[in-house]
Amino acid sequence: MLVVGSGGREHALVKSLAASPARPRVLCAPGNAGIAAEAACFPVPVDDVAGLIALAQRERAEFVVVGPEVPLSLGLVDALQRAGIPAYGPKADGARLEASKIFTKELLLKYRIPTAAAGIFDRVEPALAYVRARGAPIVVKADGLAAGKGVVVASSVAEAEEAVRAMLGGRFGASSRQILVEDCLTGEETSLLVVVSGRDYIILPTSQDHKRVGDGDTGPNTGGMGTYSPAEVVTPALLARIDREIVRPSVDAIAAEGIDFRGTLFIGVMLTPAGPSVLEFNTRFGDPETQVVLPRLASDLLALLWAAAHGRLRGFPLAVKPDYAVCVVVAARGYPDAYPKGDEITLPAALPPQTSIIHAGTARDSAGRLVTHGGRVLGVTALAPTLREAADRAYAACAAIGCASKYFRRDIGARQLSRP
Repeated sequence: MLVVGSGGREHALVKSLAASPARPRVLCAPGNAGIAAEAACFPVPVDDVAGLIALAQRERAEFVVVGPEVPLSLGLVDALQRAGIPAYGPKADGARLEASKIFTKELLLKYRIPTAAAGIFDRVEPALAYVRARGAPIVVKADGLAAGKGVVVASSVAEAEEAVRAMLGGRFGASSRQILVEDCLTGEETSLLVVVSGRDYIILPTSQDHKRVGDGDTGPNTGGMGTYSPAEVVTPALLARIDREIVRPSVDAIAAEGIDFRGTLFIGVMLTPAGPSVLEFNTRFGDPETQVVLPRLASDLLALLWAAAHGRLRGFPLAVKPDYAVCVVVAARGYPDAYPKGDEITLPAALPPQTSIIHAGTARDSAGRLVTHGGRVLGVTALAPTLREAADRAYAACAAIGCASKYFRRDIGARQLSRP
């Protein structure tokens, strides 16, 4: 089987899929330095649909799991299906739920699914007038894909105006020809990964991401600096409400629009004082949420994804381990802005129990040394009977990693740890 992608999410997928009782031969394209130690990697970019199809055919892949949003939005799953190769991930019409925030907002409003009020703009002056009328805090979002950097949570009108001008001025190219300006929802955020097959779905264990780069949720938004699972703020009663008011209506709305969605629907939910509300949809496993959710599954991930891809999800027996999981992202200092590449990484010879290092932005240089190759470099995931133990194990491993530019938050899971 073939996993498409090169980040921490894909490394986590490779690990879990390779552990299947089916003992699959796992390939990856393009992969990274950590994945290459566990699976055969092929240097085919994620946006080369024709190249990925040719690779899958040449290697006789019987199943393809697509990790990132870009190949999904380019129609890789559509092309795989035309080639007769089963795949997990939505086709291009379903991937549009992530590729266009405006498309998703319009769907949420049409089907009366809780979400923030918003305006849609393609010109600067009307957007600025809307910002001034609504006040701050307020959220400015590029419509299209922007590698997790197309959202500005502005604490002042001036900051929002700057974001409006930058995005509509071309900061993200075609992705910001249109923007959403949304009311800023307050509360705690949780991430739901929902495996969907048509109108059937399974909600995976809850998690909570830490988006901002600095301790105490300070600094700019990133693709994610760490996460933990389960998110105990989502009580069984609250999860049932989210299922009733958000998950079921969303899955039904997607199907009602004629989209046969077979893949992961990632639902970002804000737990506001008025109730849960949708922040965003993604159409693939989240990163770094995947790094804590998959290790907690006691069920066979390969069997789960195969069932979803083939319309056989109903009644799938999902089993979850009781352990807590923490993932701390080790980034290159300067991320999400300018950061160095090519710094040597030394990994510890021994790790704490139930702890693993997931590679994200890593590569091998011409001398064969392990080096940084992205903003988010590694993810350290640890499991333990308590959240505190899991965090302690993860941070012990982070401290033992050698890298001149390494940076990581030191408060992943702190909000839950501080609850009475």
